[in-house]
Amino acid sequence: MADLRPLRDPARPQPKLRLFKAYAHFRKLIADKEDTEQVFHMVDCLPSARSRRIQEAFCRSADGRRLMAQEPSLPALLDDHDRLLSLPAGSVAHAYVAFMRAEGLSAAGLVAESEKAGRPRYDDQVQWFSDRLRDTHDLVHVLTGYGRDALGEQCALGFSYGQYRARVDGFLAWAGGFELWRRVRVRAPVFAAIGEAVRHGRQSLPVYAQPIGALLAEPLEAARQRMNIGAPAHYLEAHRCYRAGGLNPYNFANGAALA
Repeated sequence: MADLRPLRDPARPQPKLRLFKAYAHFRKLIADKEDTEQVFHMVDCLPSARSRRIQEAFCRSADGRRLMAQEPSLPALLDDHDRLLSLPAGSVAHAYVAFMRAEGLSAAGLVAESEKAGRPRYDDQVQWFSDRLRDTHDLVHVLTGYGRDALGEQCALGFSYGQYRARVDGFLAWAGGFELWRRVRVRAPVFAAIGEAVRHGRQSLPVYAQPIGALLAEPLEAARQRMNIGAPAHYLEAHRCYRAGGLNPYNFANGAALA
């Protein structure tokens, strides 16, 4: 089915690189990692010609057009936990629901955070693709095994950078990793973990290109193998280092953890 929306709405402005503004939003995010509104501001400040080419090529492809017709929006699907839990045990769906409930998250909540940024929306295929990247972020965590700890967030962004080459993901992954390395007193392979995540993102099938309804029904380990998603060895080693040093990698905000 052809999508009648234009690839890019003529009213959509050409993005401009604004490094200092991006850094200001990054500092706000560092101060409160739950303030994900800042990420969406940074997206507009750090455009990438390479990610734009990937985006437009996918939207023009047969797979992209099929997914636009089959999955025009994902939040309702992802937040229907009763339906997801009716799928087989051990599936991506069960792991996803467990992750979202443990973290107190919802796909609708991420949409609301993105809307706080006040970014205009356009009725074009670029908007569909951008929404899909946003809505599959937590699936990236589930599929890769990266948690929502400080390093896990940087690694999930590094993985996404490897898949889509968005400058904002790369900036957040490496700058956030540097902040973690600088502030946490226990040494751990932070940069090795992020670099590994980027490589895994490059080597694996893109999450955004998967039929999400079908992916959710797959056994988790089978999905990882099919998509060629490697084990997060350096990330797990970093957690081991933190715990050996008496730190909980999911809670560095206890004063003693910070240099």
